[in-house]
Amino acid sequence: QVRLVESGGGLVQAGGSLRLSCATSGLTFTSTNMAWFRQAPGKEREFVAAISWTGGITYYADSVKGRFTISKDNAENTVTLQMNSLKPEDTAVYYCAADTDIIPRDRTVVSSYDYWGQGTQVTVSS
Repeated sequence: QVRLVESGGGLVQAGGSLRLSCATSGLTFTSTNMAWFRQAPGKEREFVAAISWTGGITYYADSVKGRFTISKDNAENTVTLQMNSLKPEDTAVYYCAADTDIIPRDRTVVSSYDYWGQGTQVTVSS
C-alpha cells in the first residue's frame, strides 16, 4: 500500500521560511518522480516543484523559482521542499505527489501523478 505523509506546515510571517517533508512508503522510491502542488481556497490545485527519480533534474513554477528548493533522499524515501522568502500568496494546502510511470509525462500537471498525500497547511501572514 502506497502512503505519502506530509509534515512541516504551519504559520509563518512574510519573509520567513518553512521546510516541508513528505515521507513515503510502498513505492519503489528510487524510480519515482516526485512533486509538490498547492491549493489555495477557491482555486485549483497548482504545480509548485518537481524532481526526477534520480534527483538530478528539478522543475519549478515561475512564482517560486529562486525561493523554493525541492530535494529527494532515496535512502530515506523522502522528498522535501525548502521554502524561503515566503509571501502571503504562498498560503495554501501543500500536497506531495508521486509519479510511478516510466513514460515521461508533463511534470506540471495534476493528472501526471498517481499518488497523493493528504496535504499540510501553510499560512503566511503579512
